[in-house]
Amino acid sequence: MNVLQRAVRSLDTLQRRSRPVGFAYGVIKKFGDDQGGSLAALITFFGFTSMFPLLLLVMTLFGSIVGSSSSITQKVVNSALSQFPILGSEIAANIHALHSNNAFSLAIGLVGLILGSQGASQASQYAMAQVWNIPVTQRPNYLSRLGRTAGMIVVLGLFFILGAALSGFSSFTSQYVLLRALALPLSVIANLALYLLAFRILTPRQIETRNLVIGAIVGGAAWTVLQLLGGYLVSHELRHASQIYGFFAIVLGILSWIYLGARILIYSAEINVVATRKLWPRSIAGPPWTPADRKVFSALGEQQDRTKGERIEVEFDRNSESG
Repeated sequence: MNVLQRAVRSLDTLQRRSRPVGFAYGVIKKFGDDQGGSLAALITFFGFTSMFPLLLLVMTLFGSIVGSSSSITQKVVNSALSQFPILGSEIAANIHALHSNNAFSLAIGLVGLILGSQGASQASQYAMAQVWNIPVTQRPNYLSRLGRTAGMIVVLGLFFILGAALSGFSSFTSQYVLLRALALPLSVIANLALYLLAFRILTPRQIETRNLVIGAIVGGAAWTVLQLLGGYLVSHELRHASQIYGFFAIVLGILSWIYLGARILIYSAEINVVATRKLWPRSIAGPPWTPADRKVFSALGEQQDRTKGERIEVEFDRNSESG
């Protein structure tokens, strides 16, 4: 065994003895096993293509109910666009609600927007099934996924309204420091609730809700921090990118922002899986593999079960087992 191998073995021993470090490495390792980067990229692509139909849907529905120029409509739209620091104003300037005096034409347009906005939800449902290593035969069918997508759109709509209310509360209490200070905790609570509801809707039903709480807390907190730092991050990137790419820097900024959010979502889901199934400590230098390693490898194999008459079993030889 050379010096590098001994160093890796020593590091492996240390991380196995520390529960926090071992858990963190277990999450990172599981993220890699599930190709989490590719899942986040998939959500980013469909999230980008779904974002504009979803915004159009929100603007059209609220515009039809309370009027497109109503302050309520503007606050709800601004609440949705506030998820994109700095970029939100650019998006708002280039998107307009559907208008039609013909109810049938408007209905067709709304159906088209609903179908166009479901890509991100479908990709996220697929990602959650992959993260939990659900066998293909046990995953929700298309109609079930479509229903979950509708539920996700409703939840997002409610949280856009809640965001508008929180924004109004913050501006209304701007003269009262103590009351204004409540805006941030309320925003954190709203993000935690959004993550928990999103996990519940997107995750296959065989996973119990109590197993989704830890990741929802971490994800909601991380998303809040990212929103607080978002203005600086986006402006910093745009300042340099716009000199080279011009208008396309806005597109790159939106894609980068969605990708950060997608990675937070996947990592938060991995935290749920690792905590629920006790998938740590993992081996850095293996084989031999730890019991957690063998659990993950078995789940990855069994996940490929694609027909009801198929049964996949995973075996390990003795040399791969840890002593």
